Amino acid sequence: MTGLPESPGAPRATRPTSVVFDVGNVLVDWNPRAFFARHIVEPARLDRFLGQVATLEWHLQHDAGRPFAETSAELIARYPDEAAAIRLWGERFDEQIGAVIPGMAAIVADLDTRAVPLFALTNFSHEFWPPFRVREAALFAPFRDILVSGEVRLIKPDPAIYALALERFGLAPGEALFVDDRADNVAAGERAGFVGHRFEDAGTLRRALEGFALL
Repeated sequence: MTGLPESPGAPRATRPTSVVFDVGNVLVDWNPRAFFARHIVEPARLDRFLGQVATLEWHLQHDAGRPFAETSAELIARYPDEAAAIRLWGERFDEQIGAVIPGMAAIVADLDTRAVPLFALTNFSHEFWPPFRVREAALFAPFRDILVSGEVRLIKPDPAIYALALERFGLAPGEALFVDDRADNVAAGERAGFVGHRFEDAGTLRRALEGFALL
């Protein structure tokens, strides 16, 4: 957890009064390896598939708004031997996403009970997001707005997506605590005017929220 950023600009709130959550590996577990281990039983092939074929860099194109039909066709042309597994990435992406991370549903509920405005800023495919949002409807019910990278074709840690989030959510600099599991995303958020918290677990986050008198 860090303090308020000290860059010049508009007056800043003395402490955050809203919370902006990342989604994957903050609210819910995202683990492609756990899913594909059930379908690719040879360890060496699994390592190759996730390390050289369906890499996180490749998947980031979906978060940036590219259709899976395009990215998968390109990848299958390069790795025709893995065509079935590549198609599986898109066909059953929701199964890569596990349960709500322990303690996080309670934090969301407790913040909502205290009428703390809740938002989310997530790198997520515009195609994969809708069925997942339906699946986790109860978790996201208290959220006032969710900015999905694939829908706006901007991804963290691009400064533009943070500026858009502040504008769209109606937040002033220093007014929102931004919770993300990646240090580069947190740092970019701080530079944009958020108060940053790098997520480790629900217990650490709850203590930070209590420190800001949000809980």
